Amino acid sequence: MELIQEALKKGQKSLSEYDSKRLLSTYGFPVVREKLVSSRSGAVKAAKEIGLPVVLKGCSPEIAHKTEKKLIEVDLRNFKEVERAYDAIVSRVGETSLDGILVQEMVKGSRELVIGMIRDAQFGPCVMFGLGGIFTEVLKDVSFRIAPLEKRDAIEMAQEIKGASVLGPFRSMPPVDMDLLVSMLINAGRLGLELEAVKEVDVNPLIVSGSQPIAVDALVVLQEKEKA
Repeated sequence: MELIQEALKKGQKSLSEYDSKRLLSTYGFPVVREKLVSSRSGAVKAAKEIGLPVVLKGCSPEIAHKTEKKLIEVDLRNFKEVERAYDAIVSRVGETSLDGILVQEMVKGSRELVIGMIRDAQFGPCVMFGLGGIFTEVLKDVSFRIAPLEKRDAIEMAQEIKGASVLGPFRSMPPVDMDLLVSMLINAGRLGLELEAVKEVDVNPLIVSGSQPIAVDALVVLQEKEKA
């Protein structure tokens, strides 16, 4: 895939968040509405097109942990806040070069999931699913399957996590669109099988907006293809 080849030519070890989601969207993952901009006026224009409130994020393949580096500004409710957030992120970047600033729709939902793909040395591409958000590493409520996945495998993955009840009707919220979720799990495995240069995928969080899981953040880690 051209997106990956270009990144490898540049010596990147991962795709930027923006490019990670561009790749995932080609595999049927719903992604948050967003625009990549390079100026304060561009950020305001993007916010007008997307609609307030918005989120601004520094975007670069060199940035994996944006929250810790204070490169995310959330719930921006007017254009003055957008301008201030743009300037604040640029000032915090330091020596890291940016591809630009991401202006994203503020997706609301109290349920957060995670989907991942890891390339195991013995089993090859494996798909991971679980509860997402900032507590993923603490809760460790995840399940795994070896790719390729069939519909039955994906359904079993979703049902066997401890927090599976959040996928059904929950606190007046509708059940998660399981057909869509199953498709995303299957396609995460397909991505791993088809793209040897992808070492790892981390889609976290998948925020459930209404019934639809939407990829709000994502990271695709790359590896050079082994020479025969």
